[in-house]
Parts: sequence; C-alpha cells; structure tokens
Amino acid sequence: MERRNFIRNTLAVTSLTAMAGTNLFASPKRVVGGKPFNLNYAPHFGMFKNSSGEDFEDQLQFMYDEGFRALEDNGMKGRSLEDQKKIASKMEKLGMAMGVFVAHNVYWNEPNLTNGDAALREEFLTQIRESVEVAKRTNAKWMTVVCGHVTLGLEMAYQTANVMESLKQASAILEPHGLVMVLEPLNWWTNHRGQFLVNAPQAFELCKAVDSPACKILYDIYHQQISEGNLIPNINMAWDEIAYFQVGDNPGRMEPTTGEINYLNVFKNLNDKGFKGVVGMEHGNSKPGKEGERAVIDAYRKVDSFL
Repeated sequence: MERRNFIRNTLAVTSLTAMAGTNLFASPKRVVGGKPFNLNYAPHFGMFKNSSGEDFEDQLQFMYDEGFRALEDNGMKGRSLEDQKKIASKMEKLGMAMGVFVAHNVYWNEPNLTNGDAALREEFLTQIRESVEVAKRTNAKWMTVVCGHVTLGLEMAYQTANVMESLKQASAILEPHGLVMVLEPLNWWTNHRGQFLVNAPQAFELCKAVDSPACKILYDIYHQQISEGNLIPNINMAWDEIAYFQVGDNPGRMEPTTGEINYLNVFKNLNDKGFKGVVGMEHGNSKPGKEGERAVIDAYRKVDSFL
C-alpha cells in the first residue's frame, strides 16, 4: 500500500471513531425493562439469586428486566440503615414500588395483643412508631401486622376487644403519615397453628370496627385457600377492606400452576375489580437453580395472560 493511501485510510478510521465516541467497538447497550405484567407482582430477595447474584441492586435489576415492578421484603426492618437506603435508591431509579415489610415482633407461640397486657401493647406500639421511619426511608406504604397467638382460657370476644384497642392506637400513629398496616389472617392447619386471626371475615370485622384507612386486610390467597376456600366470592365480600394480596399455590406454597388454585381466574377477578396495588410473591420456587427461577417467571406470565 502506498504511504499516502495508508495515511488516508488511517485518518478515515480515526474520524469514524471520533464521530462514534468510545462506543464504536463496544457491546450494544443492554435493553432493560421487560414487558410489565398486568398486575403488580412483587418478588422477594433471593427468589432469583441464581440468575442475578447476591447483590441487592443486581437482584432488583433482574426483577425489573423480567417485567416486575415491585419488591416485597418481610425483613426490611431488620436490614442495616445502609442497605435500606441502597435498596430504596435503586428502586426509585427503576420506578419500582415497595411492598410490605413486617412491622413488629411476631408472637407465634404466645399471646401478645389478644390478652390485653399493657406492656405488650406498648411494645407493639413502639415498634409501629419505629416502622414509620423504615417506611419513610424505603418509600413503603404498607406494613404487615400479625395479631398473635390466642389466649387460652379467655373468651374470644374479650380477645377481639383487646386486639381492636391495640389496632385503634396503632392506626392513630400511622394515619398522619398515610401509612397502612395490613392484617394477615393465617391458616390454622399447616403453618401457624394457634394464631388469633384465621380468616377474611374475621379480619373484615376487625377493620370495620377500627374504622381507619390505616387498618386494612392482607389477603394471602395461599392461607385463605386452606382456611376458607371459595376464594373469589370471599375476596369480593371483603373487597372494601383489602389493601394487599399475597400469593402461593396449595399444597406446597410454591409458585402458581404448581397446585390446585386457579390463579388465572383469581387474578382476572382482581384485575376486573380494578386492583392497582401490590401482589406479593410469598412462596418458594418448586425447582432449584436457574431452571426453577425461570419456571417461576414463566408461571406468572401464564397466569397473568387473562387479557
């Protein structure tokens, strides 16, 4: 090649490189943000760790890329201040909503709110006050409240009155901040035997009595399939007091399509009724590894295909 041609060709390549910037030979920019689901399903940390790694931000990015637009983190309150801020910052950048976190210490095997003990009530209220600050840091609106174990030897009417009083006082703390505690009825048979709050009608009665926008129902479809069944009619009956849903198939408490619940029809009902809140994915993966994580995503695409 003549020297003049070599120089001319070199200048041409240099000029192209300058026009293209440093990305001329770089990999194409990654496309992010998969098609959002029709309902706002919320995975939890660890659900896709084989595909995304352990880092919180990487996990959130993976969720977003797959079309999820919310996160549920029961343990958010127990995370470090640094991690809470890190998670909230990433979610804000992605435009993801924060689902529930657990607002207080849960008494699984002994009474706390049911027995009317003044010290235990004050402990609960103190933790609700603390949860207000967590909610502010993480842009959360909802927090889970579990009413605790029954008090043996005390009539249910007295226990109900004791729980109502605690919830009324907690509502007074949350209302000025626009926050909502969601009461979770838990099935008596398999996971949480002895818990006071068991089914949706009972939670509905509590919410009507407390009469506050800060006190609503967390309707866990897995638990209520076991406790009461008849899911769509019972959801519709309690609709005015339901603020949040959680998901798990039965038996097994794994992703939809692995059990007996017709989630396609249940989710269609939520959509038809105009539900715009978060649906927490509070279940395990039925298969291990990346294959199992992909199976979870595919299952949600299948049951979300009601439109």
